[in-house]
Amino acid sequence: MKVLVTGGAGYIGSHTCKALHRAGHVPVVLDNLSTGHQSAVRWGPFVEGDLADTALIRNTLVEFEVEAVIHFAASAYVGESVEDPRKYFRNNVVNTLNLLDAMLDEGVRRVVFSSTCATYGIPETLPLTETHPQRPINPYGESKLVVERVLGAYGHAYGHQWMALRYFNAAGADPEGEIGENHDPETHLIPLIIDAALGVRPAFTIHGTDYETADGTAVRDLIHVSDLADAHVLALEVMCRLDTSLAVNLGTGVGHSVREVIAAVEAVSGRCVPVHAGERRAGDPAMLVADPALAKERLGWWPQYTALPEIVATAWAWRTRDRSEPQG
Repeated sequence: MKVLVTGGAGYIGSHTCKALHRAGHVPVVLDNLSTGHQSAVRWGPFVEGDLADTALIRNTLVEFEVEAVIHFAASAYVGESVEDPRKYFRNNVVNTLNLLDAMLDEGVRRVVFSSTCATYGIPETLPLTETHPQRPINPYGESKLVVERVLGAYGHAYGHQWMALRYFNAAGADPEGEIGENHDPETHLIPLIIDAALGVRPAFTIHGTDYETADGTAVRDLIHVSDLADAHVLALEVMCRLDTSLAVNLGTGVGHSVREVIAAVEAVSGRCVPVHAGERRAGDPAMLVADPALAKERLGWWPQYTALPEIVATAWAWRTRDRSEPQG
């Protein structure tokens, strides 16, 4: 199958392209390189461009005879979304409408959408299931929820098939070392801790040490990026085989505190991580943990990288690699 991967030069997108290639599909990457890296596009054709360019989307669908789409392209910084909501609704919602309309025009009816647990907002119960109320507390989560609702409406009216995959905290890097995580600015937990261990930054700041958790720090469900990538391939194949649409959580079902992640980085690296205790960030819940049962039941998916030291080790290997290597 020829699959258009929007945002395929980014972190999760590039890992998914590798998983698609391994499964026998052809990933066609469309990316504006605003946050991605062309060097991470290694398993299929690359088209540089933006989803604001509707003619480019249609031409790409036709030229490469695209049969399905996996849609990653989005702005994804929660804090920035609060400061600049216009950017987030335009990029994440309006540009997604451009993509969906181009798909309709060219007869492409299948899409896997990169959604997020941020659509749930503050958890009322844990672990989070797909039936939990969706009450996002920032424009980023709101923009993703709007797209989920659009997908439902397009499916009902036009026969679109869709899968919305609600990620928890993506982590780690390709175990074979070909691609990995390289954000600017970096906001993900494990790379920030590793950078403190390496002396790239003076210390790692723990945002909140007084949560009602076992050690006072926030707890998150860390899911390896290769497991996320595999889930996209399975979602695509299940959607094609069963003619179904679905929203599912992608997480491990196990939470790790910030202090536990720091300890894991120290154990893997053999280095001390300098730490600074900071204030809580507004809107940060004490715990975010998924119930991944539906993904197992409907997609046949279960995470393979469940041990925290194993996840950290792949991130450490990538972060300390030869910097002349390709980046994701």
